Amino acid sequence: MGQKTVCVIGAGVGGLAVALRLRARGYRVVVLEQQATAGGKMAQLQLGDYRFDRGPSLLTLPHLLDELFALFGRRRSDYLPIVQLEATARYFFSDGLVLQAWSDPDRFRQEVAAAGLPADRLADYLRQQAFLYTHTADFFLFSSLHRWQSYVGEEGRKSLRALPRLDAWRTMHRRNRSTFGDSALTQLFDRYATYNGSNPYKAPATLNMIAHLEHHTGAWFPKNGMHAVVQALQTLAEEQGVEFQFSTRVTGLRTQRSKVVGVETPAGVVEADWVVSNVDVTAFYRDLLPDKRRYRRLSRRERSSSALIFYWGLRLQSSLDVHNLLFSADYKAEFDHLFKYKTLAEDLSVYIFISKKVVPGAAPEGCENWFVMVNAPEDVGQDWKRLTARVREIVLAKIKAVLAVDVEQVLEEEAVVTPVDIARETGSVNGSLYGHSSNSPLAAFLRPANFSSRYKNLYFSGGSVHPGGGIPLCLASARIVDELLMEKDKDNKKGTP
Repeated sequence: MGQKTVCVIGAGVGGLAVALRLRARGYRVVVLEQQATAGGKMAQLQLGDYRFDRGPSLLTLPHLLDELFALFGRRRSDYLPIVQLEATARYFFSDGLVLQAWSDPDRFRQEVAAAGLPADRLADYLRQQAFLYTHTADFFLFSSLHRWQSYVGEEGRKSLRALPRLDAWRTMHRRNRSTFGDSALTQLFDRYATYNGSNPYKAPATLNMIAHLEHHTGAWFPKNGMHAVVQALQTLAEEQGVEFQFSTRVTGLRTQRSKVVGVETPAGVVEADWVVSNVDVTAFYRDLLPDKRRYRRLSRRERSSSALIFYWGLRLQSSLDVHNLLFSADYKAEFDHLFKYKTLAEDLSVYIFISKKVVPGAAPEGCENWFVMVNAPEDVGQDWKRLTARVREIVLAKIKAVLAVDVEQVLEEEAVVTPVDIARETGSVNGSLYGHSSNSPLAAFLRPANFSSRYKNLYFSGGSVHPGGGIPLCLASARIVDELLMEKDKDNKKGTP
């Protein structure tokens, strides 16, 4: 196909995956990244002797990474060793119940039964989620929903046949409550809505299939921390000749009729035959290729939640797991505050992620690195200094009450990230972690497409477009872009308009 040039804007995990796939096709690939390092939300933070993963904290569907290395005859394990976690998380409920969510469904069912919860319903529930995933993933996650061809293909027909069981017109919470009643399992499975920044009291029950990924396909963690995913992909890309330009801000795009012909930077214009944007698509139409109509339309859609994160280097050795969640007593109130009032409730669910449990070098001997997060609303001008101070008090009190740990007595290092920081550092509009929320039955179809309808050589990857946020979906978006671009390139060679 000759040495055509693809310019990828943004070196997040979706951008890296696109770069690798297109490099394997024989393109010259240039990646422009405004930060000094790759990763986007999958960045790393060093505080003294403590190292923290700043973004995603769990790896599912690792075969999507395997695919990228296999493109070049490499093994992912040589670049990125990972371990399978026995438990996905340890849950602490407001009534004192502690539940270990084992990755193995049989072991998890035994744990649930021992706690006096409805274990008999759990097996059927997980089988239903497995059905949803196996009958819809190829269509909803790995195909473009914005092309008619996807609906007449085998994947589309398979999903349409499963339509009566997709449960799209009930919310996640209604489905979970109808199965588990008022038991702790309802809150546990409602929690999966937060994996794409949504509200379980509004998001379609189809999203309950996320549970299948952890309890059937497995939960994994890189031996060197989550940022090692980025490092491995970048290393492979550089070995294969992908060109990176870091600390390079894209200021705009040059167009001619129905094509993008160049990407503007302070250092000059990068000419390209194809352009793939891995930045927040709303920000793209606001800043890089200004389009008031598209920007207004995207801005009107409800955005996902954000996060308020405390990074604490602590002089202690806890009995906690890698992933831990201290639930609030009123889960619905939390989500009402997030999406309706754009603030935080007085009783919060607190997520604690400790990579030291897998990565010994992430904290000094006898110490732990706590990534402590609460779900936060998008930034709409709140007083984050005041909110952060209040949330810190709530979180410290909850940890002391539930875990009997006085954080301030063992605190050695601390940093805080608010939605404002997330917006500034990652380009995510209003600090929303996943672009738009999935709080409607048609959310999957309303997510922005992976291609431009106006410019025939412009594509989009990453968490703000189809199929959504999170590592697996960003990798899926890269696969979709790869297939779309190849189809277009073949059409161009045949002279198809």
